[in-house]
Amino acid sequence: MELSGLLRRRLPTALAAVGLVILVASCGADPTPTATPTPALTTNDVLTAASNELAAVSTTRFQMIDETESGAKFFEMTLRDLEGVVETPASFRMVVRLISTLGFTEVEMLAVGESAYIKFSADAPWIPLPLEQVPFNFGGIGVTLSDLMSEIGNPVITGRETVEGVRTIRIDGDVMSEDMGDLITSVDPGHPIALTLWFDETEHMLRQFRMDGQLFDDDGPETTRLVVLTDINQPVDIQLPGSASGS
Repeated sequence: MELSGLLRRRLPTALAAVGLVILVASCGADPTPTATPTPALTTNDVLTAASNELAAVSTTRFQMIDETESGAKFFEMTLRDLEGVVETPASFRMVVRLISTLGFTEVEMLAVGESAYIKFSADAPWIPLPLEQVPFNFGGIGVTLSDLMSEIGNPVITGRETVEGVRTIRIDGDVMSEDMGDLITSVDPGHPIALTLWFDETEHMLRQFRMDGQLFDDDGPETTRLVVLTDINQPVDIQLPGSASGS
């Protein structure tokens, strides 16, 4: 009984001593380092990086689709889509697909430097075309789109989406129709355009963008056009008629 009584008297003292040791050890230990939070990605971060990437584009394939087929007539026909290749600063070759009362037809255009040509079917001859009459200015598409990044009003990151297998950041904003004049010539000013853009999540290269609204007075109010960029900085071969393969 004396031993058990002795243990009962000393147990509180022993526990207090252990607690004191733990307290002293914890006071002397280095605090756990706190990770520095990663700054939130801003629209300015994405648009600035995209502008730099686009300015360095040397070649690209592109496609523009009139998604509603309600845009202004092209040679009195409905423009369905166009696609082509670009080599900066001033070379491109494109095929414009049109819908007429007789069915589908294609118009092909190309430009190298100050020389431009057009033909109205696959087996038609090439005809010289004054450069100022080419309705699209895709030759310098990289620099043109690079400059556009600073014209976008009210840009907001609205999500992340997968586009053609690539994870992208989506930004919504707005421009006026005249802001697109360096890309699509002869646009009519004064029309508000809702702009949706998809940028590569890693490098922030622009992958595609949609223009929702009228670029021309004759566009239907529901008109939307989607522009897609692929094969960026891959080799292309654009030559004048007579030396181009298959021309």
